[in-house]
Amino acid sequence: MDTITHTLFGAALYGSLDKQNFSKSQKQAFFITAIGASQIPDIDVVSQLWDTEGQYQMWHRGITHSIFLAPFWALLFFLIIWALFRYKDRKIFWLALIGVAIHNTSDLFNAWGTGFLEPFLNTRITFGTISIIDFVFWTIIGIAFFASRKNPGKAPHNYRLAWVFMIVHVTLQSIQGYFLYEQYKTENNQVALSASFIPWHFQIIDKTDSQVHIYSDNIFMKPKLEYSLESKEDADLEELFAKRPEARTLYEWSPFVVVVDDEKQLGIYDPRFYRNGQSFLFEYIKKN
Repeated sequence: MDTITHTLFGAALYGSLDKQNFSKSQKQAFFITAIGASQIPDIDVVSQLWDTEGQYQMWHRGITHSIFLAPFWALLFFLIIWALFRYKDRKIFWLALIGVAIHNTSDLFNAWGTGFLEPFLNTRITFGTISIIDFVFWTIIGIAFFASRKNPGKAPHNYRLAWVFMIVHVTLQSIQGYFLYEQYKTENNQVALSASFIPWHFQIIDKTDSQVHIYSDNIFMKPKLEYSLESKEDADLEELFAKRPEARTLYEWSPFVVVVDDEKQLGIYDPRFYRNGQSFLFEYIKKN
């Protein structure tokens, strides 16, 4: 998910707490924990500062997003709160653990995926059933916020109810996504799923040999072919990999790629992020 959504998740966690008997410093401690733990796995963005071999694609959402590292992050926040406020409460640890777990798990559901089981499994796990920016989450949390402003005493109830609705949203999206995925999947093709910004709408990317088709589909409509692409599967990519290490990383990271080899350029891109004639993830070199 994007940074704003993770921040909103942290705010919703904090809002779910019954803080009626909390002191000012306790409220600060729990607020810092809820927001910070909901963001901490994305600390891996700093790896761009020393990435000289094009490995950032693998590092981002890699080991820092592992569910096995969640207790470490929770302990870190427990120690930070003790250092800042001299306040010890095991609830801080559990709140941080839940915040990190929500971050890591929610990232599984969009097309980018995570190294959820690293270091034991290096495969990037992705379901593609939730858009990386999901306005349904924003709307649900926003309703809980305004309802709680109107009646502060019901804030924990409102935010807990918001979590129920968000879980229902993820469940419905994932059931529909799985159903569509199974419709397209055969023994002879590769399929990837990418959720649209519009709820219950998906892009299904189908690759058979050198042909890639991108469909817009949902369970209530007939599929619409949006793009038909050709991948130059016979192209020699060694020069590309030598000059653009990021390309080799993208090749290994993506479920599958489209190869571009024409008079002007040699490159690869991830078709899951293909919009308006180009992909967000495209690595290439120009030909002389």
